[in-house]
Amino acid sequence: MIIIDKKKGESFQFILKSNNGKTLLESISFSSENELDKTLKDIKALKDSNGKLFERKTNTDGKFLVVLKNSFGQIIGSSGLYSSEAGMENGILNISNSIELGTKQY
Repeated sequence: MIIIDKKKGESFQFILKSNNGKTLLESISFSSENELDKTLKDIKALKDSNGKLFERKTNTDGKFLVVLKNSFGQIIGSSGLYSSEAGMENGILNISNSIELGTKQY
């Protein structure tokens, strides 16, 4: 599911959550809801683009995370940390499903 959060100062953020309510990914802040909506449409269109949407990373402690990018290659969100590469890959699958099936909730 896609949760829309209106922040102070009229900025917006989306949060992707699993069916059981676990936060999978948090976006950057957007200056308007229109900008956020355009980004969501962009990532839905990119979802099946052979991995261009996701960048897999490892932090300095050896933990894994996923960075979500838009069609311009800009980072628009990141996941929490995973203790294994397999967990990260499962997270990517869950994030993809949340993007595909997600409906906005406020």
